[in-house]
Amino acid sequence: MKDLVSYIVSALVDNPEQIVIEEVVGNQVSVLELKVAKEDLGKIIGKKGRTAQAVRTILNASSAKTKKRTILEIVE
Repeated sequence: MKDLVSYIVSALVDNPEQIVIEEVVGNQVSVLELKVAKEDLGKIIGKKGRTAQAVRTILNASSAKTKKRTILEIVE
């Protein structure tokens, strides 16, 4: 899941070298904390959060195969 989010986000931002994704793994839930450069934060969130929601939708569809829920948190 971490690689999938990294691939999608790196295509959206201007500074892909500043992407940091930390994964907190639990029994049923895995949380991905995404940190990007301050000037790229708006590109990840999108208008009214639509881009972030689209990334979360792709992530949920992908994590359904593993039967483990994955949550994406965007950290400033």
